Amino acid sequence: MKTNRKEAFTAYGFLLPNLLGLTVFVFVPMVYAFYVSLHEWNALSPKVFIGFDNYVQLTSDHEWWNSVYRTFIFTLIYVPALYILALFFAVIVNSLTPRVQSLTRTMFLLPFAITSVISAVIWMFLYNPRDGFINQFLNLFGIPNQQFLGSTSQALFSIIVVIIWINLGYNMVIFMASLKEIPKDYYEAAQIDGATSWKAFRYITFPLLKETSIFILVVTTIGSFTVFDQIMVMTKGGPASSTEVSVLYIYKQAFEFLNMGYASALAVVLFLIIFVLSLAQMRLYSK
Repeated sequence: MKTNRKEAFTAYGFLLPNLLGLTVFVFVPMVYAFYVSLHEWNALSPKVFIGFDNYVQLTSDHEWWNSVYRTFIFTLIYVPALYILALFFAVIVNSLTPRVQSLTRTMFLLPFAITSVISAVIWMFLYNPRDGFINQFLNLFGIPNQQFLGSTSQALFSIIVVIIWINLGYNMVIFMASLKEIPKDYYEAAQIDGATSWKAFRYITFPLLKETSIFILVVTTIGSFTVFDQIMVMTKGGPASSTEVSVLYIYKQAFEFLNMGYASALAVVLFLIIFVLSLAQMRLYSK
């Protein structure tokens, strides 16, 4: 009993800093955000309690629901693309020699090590509609200059490319760690039975990556609904609000229009959307 108590005390001692961090920086702000959402407040004058009026207001806020729609479009493109690319490159890199693996893995992780703002600035230069490197490359094939971030039809996709470039290495490394846990005996048995590389992947590799896939898909979905830095730096929601996603709209309501209460209500609704989607994904993938 004394040993069990000592082990439990030690375990909770290690968990305590994280629990304190979650409480102070996550749970308390969440409760306070809901409290603020029940008030009319511009961050300068005293709060005025208005009940659920902010929630009633957002039901008829077309700009808010348009931003939610753009966020869903972003998610539907970004999440599957990142998942497929990360898994594809993980399988390819995992088949290389250990020395080449180490070098390739480092190259893929470099974008993730760069801050999001610096990454956004770098890609702004690459996307320059006049003399950006990408347009210069396209000109070699006779393709005229593209507007990229200046086009309402290309801006959102251009930002998706940037965020995939940043996060691809991180997700690839997670897949590689899971691939190394799969016993080689399975592949040897499959090879003896005459299985092709595709069948080995389909019936051995992919099913055994189930838990990792659930983790990556859920975390990536959450990240896609909270994307902010790159869009803020590269387009600020433009052109013509074509890249104004939910978090950016909340930011503008809070810090540009000083509608703190309304912005908090929007944040609570966004949290509920993410929460429901995460539960639905975990339930769907677990089957």
